[in-house]
Amino acid sequence: MGKDYYKILGISRNSDSSAIKKAYRKLALKVHPDKNKEPDAAEKFKEISEAYEVLSDENKRKIFDEYGEEGLKGQPNSGSNFTFDGGNGPTFTTFTFTTNDARDTFSRAFDGENPFADFFSSGDFPFGRGGQFGFPNFGNGFGGRTNFHNHIHRNEAGMDTDYGVNFKKKAKLQDPPIEKEISVSLENLLTGCTKRVKITRKLLNPDGVSQRQEEKILTINVKKGWKQGTKITFGNEGDQFPGRIPADVVFIIKDKKHEKFTRDNNNNILYTAKISLRDALCGGVLNVPTLSGRQIRLELNEIVKPDTVKRLDGHGLPFPKSPNQYGDMLVKFEIVFPDKLPNSVRDTLSSVLPR
Repeated sequence: MGKDYYKILGISRNSDSSAIKKAYRKLALKVHPDKNKEPDAAEKFKEISEAYEVLSDENKRKIFDEYGEEGLKGQPNSGSNFTFDGGNGPTFTTFTFTTNDARDTFSRAFDGENPFADFFSSGDFPFGRGGQFGFPNFGNGFGGRTNFHNHIHRNEAGMDTDYGVNFKKKAKLQDPPIEKEISVSLENLLTGCTKRVKITRKLLNPDGVSQRQEEKILTINVKKGWKQGTKITFGNEGDQFPGRIPADVVFIIKDKKHEKFTRDNNNNILYTAKISLRDALCGGVLNVPTLSGRQIRLELNEIVKPDTVKRLDGHGLPFPKSPNQYGDMLVKFEIVFPDKLPNSVRDTLSSVLPR
């Protein structure tokens, strides 16, 4: 009885092309002779590559499903009733599979990319001197450490390195950044603070295909006076997918709404004080609150108009690039008019106020 390619890949007979490819890639990364040093790794690699080559090809798969490995390779069991003339069924060819075929299958299954590229880009060459790697004791006349196609590349140090497989040098694409606003109170921006944000992301398992979920705490050290819109970037902290660079996670500073204060683009704090019409006209004393909790005594010695602004130097937010220097407190006024006046007061005001 011939080989059962479905069993070799550990899949069911009704598996689709995606499931077949996923199963092969997972096994190939596990038994690849340049990673797996077991004596039978090379033979196992060739066997799963042959299984994938058959099941990923519609015509070969039809022949295998009906006639088995013997029929596929032109060696039907006695009593088998089929011909090689095509017709409405699959087109028969005599299928053979060699060491070179296994290498080509591996490259094709990974879309021409090198799944072991990270080993080389890091400068760590665990598979032999000069970055060379091949299939030890692979058979078919190859012995010791051999190369796939003598495909020579030059590393950053100018050394010739043989990556073995004729993979395309294809730059990975990075997923777009993931942006999220983070609200920070004006009090925290006055002193600086630390924010900790929990994220959930998907990580690739060692097989390079399946994923697991992980929670991680990202720490943001908020500096004094950071402007609204400041971006804090955590590189490559997004979900991991095969063949792609994870997205950057970007947090954007946003001022938390305050019941008393706002700020302008120059890190000045804006405060609106309510005063009576009497104080606006006759003067008075106002206690102005600040972000630090202190109150500043402000004397009103002149008429306060609706557009009057008083400046209290150094009571704003610090400047991010000069944290020992501060913006100012800008006090605006909301004049509260009385709802009604007694006739006697009205007559007095009418006689003394200029027209």
